[in-house]
Amino acid sequence: MISLSKPEVILTHESDLDGLVSGLLLQRLARQLFAADVRLEAYHNHNWRQRNMSEKSAWVCDMTFEARLDRPNWVIIDHHTADLRPKYALLYHDVTKSAGSLCYERCQEHGLSSPKLDRLVHLNNVADLFLVDDPDFVLATDYANLVKSYQFWNLYELIQGDLEKLLDHPLLEVMAVKRRIEDPLGFAWSKQNVVEITSTVGLVDTVVGNTNLIVHQMLNEHATSYPVLLTLYRRGNGMYLVSLRSRTGEALKVAERLQGGGHANA
Repeated sequence: MISLSKPEVILTHESDLDGLVSGLLLQRLARQLFAADVRLEAYHNHNWRQRNMSEKSAWVCDMTFEARLDRPNWVIIDHHTADLRPKYALLYHDVTKSAGSLCYERCQEHGLSSPKLDRLVHLNNVADLFLVDDPDFVLATDYANLVKSYQFWNLYELIQGDLEKLLDHPLLEVMAVKRRIEDPLGFAWSKQNVVEITSTVGLVDTVVGNTNLIVHQMLNEHATSYPVLLTLYRRGNGMYLVSLRSRTGEALKVAERLQGGGHANA
């Protein structure tokens, strides 16, 4: 077992369930190892690129490993595609697992596990890796949609930083109703409202429903000729979030041209 340095800060991804799960797991691990409540910071990709990495030690999860993170006493736990190998940082990396699963493995090494966490980490893994053949896929997407609908810090405050409180949360009933009613309406509308960006990228306009599931259904059913589908989401502060999806690896290439990243198809 490798000894972990005490972090000054824990840094995670703000946009999704995987960032929330992995960030809270690392907070719990730091509390177990160092009896300290380490500050958690969460970032969208745009703000993340502008952040100054001034700390002497940090734990980073669900963010792509890059040269500026390769620092002594920094621990990176991630699953996004990365070509760089660390010289100084400690990197836990596996593209076949969610960041939450990788963080949970570190927790389990230090005796931090429970049936509730087992279940929640599994659902997060299914949602983040978009494992459509898993029997829990539909339920897992409801969990993922919690963060999309209510946002990272609102959920963090609602569960008081306690991950177990997210399991079987009453708000999942809202997600289930939205999925049953909004998604079919949203799919029917969106497939009639696709705008060409390039010959290979189409902008999908959305009005209601889970955009990830709607775009996935459009790709699956070949509802459009574009191999890459792009959606936009406007946050209350005026920032736009761009999401891209594909079936055969083209999404990541387009995202990188827009100074973004992610998985091959998302």
